[in-house]
Amino acid sequence: MLPLFILYGYTAAMKLLILLSVFLFTTPCFAKQAGNCSKSSPITFGILPFVSAEQLVIRFTPLVDYLSLHLDAQIRIETAPNFVEFARRTAKDQRYDILFTAPHFYPQARNAGYRLMVSVDSPGMRAFIVVPKQSAIQSINDLRGKRLATVDVKSLATLLVRKHLAEHGINPDKDLQLIATPTHDASLLSSYHGVTDASSLMQPPYAAASPQVRDSMRIIAKTERAPHIPISVGKRISADCATEIATLLLAMASSTEGQQVLKHNGFSGFKQSKADEYEKIKELMLY
Repeated sequence: MLPLFILYGYTAAMKLLILLSVFLFTTPCFAKQAGNCSKSSPITFGILPFVSAEQLVIRFTPLVDYLSLHLDAQIRIETAPNFVEFARRTAKDQRYDILFTAPHFYPQARNAGYRLMVSVDSPGMRAFIVVPKQSAIQSINDLRGKRLATVDVKSLATLLVRKHLAEHGINPDKDLQLIATPTHDASLLSSYHGVTDASSLMQPPYAAASPQVRDSMRIIAKTERAPHIPISVGKRISADCATEIATLLLAMASSTEGQQVLKHNGFSGFKQSKADEYEKIKELMLY
């Protein structure tokens, strides 16, 4: 069973690349016994566009295959052209059945009826500010008057970085120039290629960058940690199906098959979480 990947707002060439990636990185899945989720098939798995469309396909196809196989349901991956549109489709359209969104977007999703199941098992996420190794920039104080590449203005990385700068006496709107880029990869490559003086992005995408790029960069700042990615379900998913999904995700780290899938995303596993943990993150919106 192949997951379907639906992407709106991209060129025909990108769509062709996506389709080719699906066939290259997907293995057939054969359903086991029918479960509660088969009644909701097809299920739309909404994933925040935090990396390029090609990378989303590569990273999440194994997880979707795993869920499809064990839930006996067709699951299709869908994203959006940018963070703002993804948040709108989540809250206004309630477009996604399973939601993989940014921590600071979850409170809004919760208000729209999404129920938290699990979160990525990690102490939390932080953003890095990096510069090329040969750069004269040694600390964030040297960023004054410089160009700092960021991710989408509504991204968690950008909010964390803005707060970090402000807490160190740097006005993010006056003391330097923030250059918005569409993805974490794009932000990193911006200073790598010399388009900007520095880059900011979340720790996981930085760790997943090619060794050639990562080894050419130097970390000059690390922000505070925020809760890791929550995974929730929308109103169309029954309580029994949600329980089935959560149980499956929580058990992944304890099986060889599940561990192989988790490695593909760099996750150690999933854990139970409380929705209130994500309410605390609202203060980031002030920066």
